[in-house]
Amino acid sequence: MKKVFSIVAVAVLATAFVACGPSAEEKAKMEERAKFMQDSIAAAINQSMEAAATEAAPVDSAAVSTETTAAPAAETK
Repeated sequence: MKKVFSIVAVAVLATAFVACGPSAEEKAKMEERAKFMQDSIAAAINQSMEAAATEAAPVDSAAVSTETTAAPAAETK
């Protein structure tokens, strides 16, 4: 009787461990959530890259003065 009880207990435990995995519906939700996270991270990266590109835009060359001023020459005695 002990052997039968032990075999039944092991079978019940094995069934419990196998049955505890996520269902197909839960797996689909996890995949959907992962895709949403990837998309939102990619959007945030793209937005920050665009912001950095606009900040680093070259300055209009017409607005910048190209004249250089020379330092006054030192007088010699």
